[in-house]
Amino acid sequence: MIKQKKNGELIVISGTTCAGKGTIVKELLKRNENLSLSISYTSRDKRENETDGVDYFFVSPEEFERKIANNEFLEYAKVQYGKYYGTPKKEVKELLNQGKDVLLEIDVQGAKQIKELFPETVLIFILAPSMEEVKRRIKERGMENNEQIIKRFQVAYQEINEINKYNYVVVNDVLEDAVKKIEAILISEKCRVDRIEEIAVENQEEIIHEFLMEKDFDNTPFDIK
Repeated sequence: MIKQKKNGELIVISGTTCAGKGTIVKELLKRNENLSLSISYTSRDKRENETDGVDYFFVSPEEFERKIANNEFLEYAKVQYGKYYGTPKKEVKELLNQGKDVLLEIDVQGAKQIKELFPETVLIFILAPSMEEVKRRIKERGMENNEQIIKRFQVAYQEINEINKYNYVVVNDVLEDAVKKIEAILISEKCRVDRIEEIAVENQEEIIHEFLMEKDFDNTPFDIK
């Protein structure tokens, strides 16, 4: 009876440092066949455990700037240490047109740009249970010195101040609970009235409707053939 729009949903996942965004995204992709992850472009060097075209598309700064000039990004930013990150426009639009729901794992700055271009975008912010837990996770990872940790905390507090720009916030205390909450959000978004393209009434339903109108709801027994 209800015909929904064929295009997929655009979903942005942002969050503070060590909130577990990447782990949540991987779990969502494993469990939901209609979800696709948009792979970003970056001008930073590829790390040892990363694969080109899987983790990122790795390009030179000159190639990235050429893509900017050609308007090939939905959003892009030059972040710490002067490295570029950007979301490809063509690939995302193709997936949405195929009816796929597309996940973007991007920062607050990029989320703002996407929301301006696509106001219907679903914005979800991921939080760690506490900043004390963030500190514990950073130290456990053991990849950064004190100066870098302090800088990460400064950025995290700035990002938390932007939560009111998002549609939803999910605290990632227990991974399974966080994933289930996001899945519930995605299901509820599919039920929104503005996702309905049209309401089609079948012939059988039309016949019943007309019959009821004629009988004026007098409870007369009837048989529709």
